[in-house]
Amino acid sequence: MRPRSAGIGATTWVVADGYIPPRSSGPEPEMTSHDSICMLNAGDTGARVLVRVYFTDREPAGPFVLSIPARRAFHQRINDLDDPERIPVGTDYCLVVTSDVPIVVQHTRLDSRQEANALMSTIAFPVSPQEFPGSLPGLSRG
Repeated sequence: MRPRSAGIGATTWVVADGYIPPRSSGPEPEMTSHDSICMLNAGDTGARVLVRVYFTDREPAGPFVLSIPARRAFHQRINDLDDPERIPVGTDYCLVVTSDVPIVVQHTRLDSRQEANALMSTIAFPVSPQEFPGSLPGLSRG
């Protein structure tokens, strides 16, 4: 019998360094330059995730709505988000990822503009409920 898990992580995460490199080298789609958010829902309840994208010189994009089944990992390329709009390449951005259950979020970038590829990965910054009171609009399970 599997023990029940309430989940690990946090419900709000911040990625403060987003940038999709505008060029790529190598075979597509494996070596397409991209940013990804890698998420873990270790709990027993599916997660409803909202991603909002913040820019330097315009209003935010989103929310992008994602679902992560219980006890699953989920990788989302930022390049592939397109509803309600596409995220422009070659543009700095930041993310706020909010979930209705605790998850873990990591940010990864593949920069294949040169043949000597660069891969960067870092844990996102978890925000406690005291730092970000209430939920973001549209997140309730109702």
